[in-house]
Amino acid sequence: MEANIFQYGFIVKGLLGVVFASITAGLIGAYIVSKRLVFLSGGITHASFGGIGIGYFVGINPIVGAAVFAIFSALGIEYLSGKQKIREDSAIGILWAFGMATGIIFIYLTPGYSPNLMSYLFGSILTVTNADIVALGIMSVILILYFSVFYRTILYISFDEVFARTYSSYVDIFKYITTSLIALTIVLNIRMAGVVLVISLLTIPPNIAMLFTKVYYKIVIWSIIAGFAGTATGYVISYFAGIPVGATIIFTLVIIWAIAKCVKQLAEKIAKSDPGGIRSSRI
Repeated sequence: MEANIFQYGFIVKGLLGVVFASITAGLIGAYIVSKRLVFLSGGITHASFGGIGIGYFVGINPIVGAAVFAIFSALGIEYLSGKQKIREDSAIGILWAFGMATGIIFIYLTPGYSPNLMSYLFGSILTVTNADIVALGIMSVILILYFSVFYRTILYISFDEVFARTYSSYVDIFKYITTSLIALTIVLNIRMAGVVLVISLLTIPPNIAMLFTKVYYKIVIWSIIAGFAGTATGYVISYFAGIPVGATIIFTLVIIWAIAKCVKQLAEKIAKSDPGGIRSSRI
C-alpha cells in the first residue's frame, strides 16, 4: 500500500522539485558560501515576504509578488551598500525589516479570510504545482548555462573581487546579475523549505562539500549531490512519519553535515596517527 509512494502524482512532482531544488540551491549556494553572502541571502529571503503579502492583496500569485520584491530588494542592497556608502549589514537589516513589515501589513489588509501562510513560512513540498516545477526547471537550465559560460569570472568574484576587476571590467554587472539570480533562486525554493528555512537549503550542502574539497567546481557538484541526498531523504521520511516536509529536509541536511564533519575529523586523526598511511604498510 503505502510502500508504493510513486502512485501519487504529488509525490512524483515533489521529487522533480527535489531534483531542481538541489541543482539551483547547489549552484547558488556554492557562490553564497564562497563569497560569504549568507546574511545577504537571509535578508533577501525575509524581504521577499513583502511580495507575498502584496501578491495576496492585489490577487496575483504570491510567488510572483515575492520574486519581484526579492529582486528589487537584492538590487537595493547592492546599490545602497555600493553607491550610497551604507554598510551592507545595515542595508540588509533595513530591507529585511521593511519586507517583513510590508508583508504583514498587506496580509492584514487583504479582504476576506486570512490566508494560511504556513506553507510559505515553513515550506510545503507536497503542494508543489506544475508551474513551480516548470519554473524551477527553467531556473536550473539558466543557472547551469550562466555558471558554465562565465565560470572563471564568477570564480574570481567569489574569492577575490579585487583580482576579478583586473580580469574583467564588468564585475559590477556580474554582481547585479548574480544577486538577481540569488533572489529568484530563493523565491522559487520557498515552496520547498519556506521563508524561515530556505537559507539553510542554500548554505548547508556547500558546507558539507567544503569539508572535503576546496576546488570551486567540485564544491558545486558535491553541493548538488549533498542537497539531493538530504532533500530526497527528508522528503521520504516526512511522508512516512507524517511530519512537516521543510523542517524534515533541513533536519536531515544538518544530520548529514554532522556525520560528514565527524568523518572528516576521524580521517584527520587517523592521518596524524599514521602519517605514512598505506604506503608504510607491507601488506
